[in-house]
Amino acid sequence: MQDIFRDKIVLITGGTGSFGQKFTEILLRKYEPNAVRIYSRNELRQVEMERKLSEKDAARTRFFIGDVRDRKRLFRAMEGVDIVVHAAALKHVPVCEYNPLEAVDTNINGARNVIDAALDTGVEKVIALSTDKAVQPVNLYGATKLVSEKLFVQANTYSGQRKTRFGVVRYGNVIGSSGSVIPLFAKQKENGRITITDERMTRFWITLEQGVELVMESLGIMKGGEIFVPKIPSTKITDLAEVIAPDVEREIIGIRPGEKLHEVLITGEEATHALEFDKHYLIKPEFKFWSKDNGYYNGDKVPDGFMYSSDTNTKWLTKEEIRKLLVNEGWMQE
Repeated sequence: MQDIFRDKIVLITGGTGSFGQKFTEILLRKYEPNAVRIYSRNELRQVEMERKLSEKDAARTRFFIGDVRDRKRLFRAMEGVDIVVHAAALKHVPVCEYNPLEAVDTNINGARNVIDAALDTGVEKVIALSTDKAVQPVNLYGATKLVSEKLFVQANTYSGQRKTRFGVVRYGNVIGSSGSVIPLFAKQKENGRITITDERMTRFWITLEQGVELVMESLGIMKGGEIFVPKIPSTKITDLAEVIAPDVEREIIGIRPGEKLHEVLITGEEATHALEFDKHYLIKPEFKFWSKDNGYYNGDKVPDGFMYSSDTNTKWLTKEEIRKLLVNEGWMQE
């Protein structure tokens, strides 16, 4: 892993978001990049993030105000960059439903701009963050991320003789992230009433640090065109509510527009070209973008018809495990 980032210039789109800040923290603490470029449009968050850096880390970090919709700015920001992590997106389902053209401009057109800039500036590796909502999407956010996935996978076709390779990481809910049900439940607890859309609901869960480590490991092994899916546990929404607010009244309000009862990370159709490893699944590209795989794809073929869904998952978090996770992530006290 050390050699992946040593003396490299890494750019993170959406770098002031929760993922971008954690990625930067781990990258600077554990590895030896030449420089880290934070690309985002949030001026205040950039200032706040810069103030938290040590003198040594600040010397290796650069802040670029910019939007992934802005092609010219992306091209300038990517000059000399070796690795790009694309985390910028409009992510809130209701916001995307109410502002569909804005979601398309950022999540689809922005993805295209990142691809074009990376190809033309000679970036070595690009990995894009995706979501379970891109799988069999039922809302606009998921649909835009599905298109984004397709663009990044197929971008390897355009590499030709260039060195640039593109991959995707797809995972479920990040514990405590913006838009997560955890801060919602924590706030509702204070008012004495928890709202649950459906008591049958299940979700995949991953910590922010686990998501960062997955992206870093995927960058180390990707050859281009893969979708990496972590093996992560499921939880019942009722267990989560019980842990956060055990004695608080619950109100069932019904599933909201664009919301799923259960989440899917791999479909039965994708299973035909998916492999299983110790810590993750790998969905191979249906088009082959290289002449040899050099033994890279030595994982176990998943069974035909396999579906990786939150309700049929083999690993579940107990209430005690949920409690420990929330304590570790700073959402509960011992």
